[in-house]
Amino acid sequence: MSNKVPHYMIIGGGITGLSAAFYLKKQLETDSGDSPFRISVVEKSPSFGGKIHTIERDGFVIEKGPDSFLARKRPIIDLAYDLGMENELTGTNPKAKKTYIVRGRKLHRMPPGLVLGIPTQMTPFMKTGLISPLGKLRAAMDLIKPKRDVTADESLGHFLERRLGKEVLERIVEPLLAGIYAGDTYKLSLKSTFPQFRAMEQKKRSLILGMMASRKNVSEESAHLPAAVRNSVFVTFKRGLQSLVNGLVDALSTVDLRAGVGVESVRRVEDGQTEVVFEDGQREIVDGVIVTTPTYQAARLLAELPAASKLAKIDYISVANVIMAFDRKDIPFELDASGFLVPKHEGYTITACTLTSAKWLHAAPEGKVLLRCYIGRSGEQEWPAWSDEQLISKARHDIGDLLGITAEPGFVEVTRLMHSMPQYPVGHLEEIADFKKELSSAMPRVLVTGAGFHGVGLPDCIRQGKEAANQLASLVLRQ
Repeated sequence: MSNKVPHYMIIGGGITGLSAAFYLKKQLETDSGDSPFRISVVEKSPSFGGKIHTIERDGFVIEKGPDSFLARKRPIIDLAYDLGMENELTGTNPKAKKTYIVRGRKLHRMPPGLVLGIPTQMTPFMKTGLISPLGKLRAAMDLIKPKRDVTADESLGHFLERRLGKEVLERIVEPLLAGIYAGDTYKLSLKSTFPQFRAMEQKKRSLILGMMASRKNVSEESAHLPAAVRNSVFVTFKRGLQSLVNGLVDALSTVDLRAGVGVESVRRVEDGQTEVVFEDGQREIVDGVIVTTPTYQAARLLAELPAASKLAKIDYISVANVIMAFDRKDIPFELDASGFLVPKHEGYTITACTLTSAKWLHAAPEGKVLLRCYIGRSGEQEWPAWSDEQLISKARHDIGDLLGITAEPGFVEVTRLMHSMPQYPVGHLEEIADFKKELSSAMPRVLVTGAGFHGVGLPDCIRQGKEAANQLASLVLRQ
């Protein structure tokens, strides 16, 4: 009998990979008693955390990647508790609850009661200038339209147009959802993005009635949150999301963490083990692997597996953000909103703008203002050819036109997140299920997961990392 210490490798050191390592270590320590094991995390870039990147500059706390997460999604809250970081959670500024949408090159306040663009209070919705009288009447038809008794997947756009009409989709819902997927709603899978919408239609017959019913459960869902963030839809950490990455890295002090290490391929060898071939030609035989890279990279690593071609077909959208700092005296409006959204037909380059220092009180020093402009979505992918100066110029033009800001920013930070937003096409879940079935048959102790599979948000990535960790622990402990 071999005395070799079991060795498990996680490829990809983003939030999914780090979460997988954390929960795999936790599970093996619980289930294997005193039996030794090794866990390695290999990450091609020089640092861990993936798209999460917080910097501090001149007293500002700046998120160059994601800036927050939905409070109602438990996996990230649970992780914060597991790391002893729950007291570092913070919610949005309660005095900046307004959100605006551009229509006709002017800012219109989003009516109260909208949840993911779906009205749950009809009076404010009927008063808004964002939607025409006919558009409002069409949306209200959702209250009487019958449900569609079909089980097949459909596009998110077709579903929302069917329930609420094209005007609500284009002017309100699509701009909101662009911040999550940056995609074309008529190509995105309903089952993969918002399966709760389908469930609402089936249970309540109406999407509006279903959303109204779900809002009544919000207080129950938020009971798990620390009191300081219980009334906030979005949550982050007081010192930025980087503190979560740092907390995970600290908790993995006994794990072999390797940054700047690229992997060339992953293949099965005898006895059910797996060979990992690195870009420098080195090889390691391990007892289990979790791949958490983007799907186009995972497809290359598993090129010997025919089903990997399904992963290669998943499209990714590139996005950028332009962050600008100003003196408060140069901002000609009240900072009582979190930001605004820009529908694609309005003719602007930016897709949204967050008034970061209004939304998050820890983000800027006294007397300073931080803005973050977003660029890039499906159908608008020409921007990667632009220089940083062009991106800045276009962002400044748009906020000048919409917000009246003409002052020179104190500094600017540009972030390019290339091929960062996976697009889930109609039928995505079925394709992923077929891929995982073939992978399980050919390489039972190799798991692939991450944002390209079942959710792009930070909580979704953490959940998937934990699920993969528990699955691998179960597989190896049964052997």
